[in-house]
Order: sequence, then structure tokens, then C-alpha cells
Amino acid sequence: MSSNRESVTAIGAPAAVGPYVHAVRAGGMLYCSGQIPLHPETGELVGETTAEQAGRCLENLQAVCAAAGATLADAVKITVYLVDMADFTAVNEVYGSFFEQDPPARVAIAVSALPRGARVELDAIVALPG
Repeated sequence: MSSNRESVTAIGAPAAVGPYVHAVRAGGMLYCSGQIPLHPETGELVGETTAEQAGRCLENLQAVCAAAGATLADAVKITVYLVDMADFTAVNEVYGSFFEQDPPARVAIAVSALPRGARVELDAIVALPG
């Protein structure tokens, strides 16, 4: 691995379901891999609704940020991947509860499917405190 980047593994986040790390720290930034709504201990998909699943995704991202010494409040951009754009409003409500003040930039993208049958996935780019 390049000396310009450092892999970050978060104890409180679910294990990766493929050949990737939870995040990579580089140049004062943290690039977080996408999180689907997996329980961090069991690795099982959780949440009956897309909104509940989005909450779990955000909790997983919080754990990844914490492992790098940051918080979700340090996020500069989040990408939301939705299997059904009809769930956008419900996901927005949950998302807003995590970013009540000064939310990051964001994009929402409709996708045809996500790993493990998840209905939502989120990734983040985070400015590391310095």
C-alpha cells in the first residue's frame, strides 16, 4: 500500500462483505466505503423499512468515522443509493435526524439492486479533524 494512504478498520462496524476496507485515510480526508444495513455483530441485514435500514447505515458510518477519530458531523459529502426512489422522503427524515445542523453535501442515486438485498446504502467523504 502507498505511504500516502492508510486503511481504517472499525471494530464497531460490520465486517466487509468483499475485498475492501471500511475506509481509507489520505490527505486529511477519510473516504468511507458504502455501508449497507448490516448489524455490526451478527452481519445480518436489519430494518424492515428503507428508513430503518438507512438509520443502521448511518450508525455504521458513525462507527467508521469514530475509528478514524472523526464524527459524522465532519462529513463533507454523503452519497445515498436507493433501490426505490419512492423511499426518498422517508430516508430524508431519518437522515435529517443525524444532521440537524450544517448537513454535508449529498447526492441520491437510484440503483437497480444492492448487496445482500439491502434497500439503501450510504457512503461518505469526511474531513478529518486536524
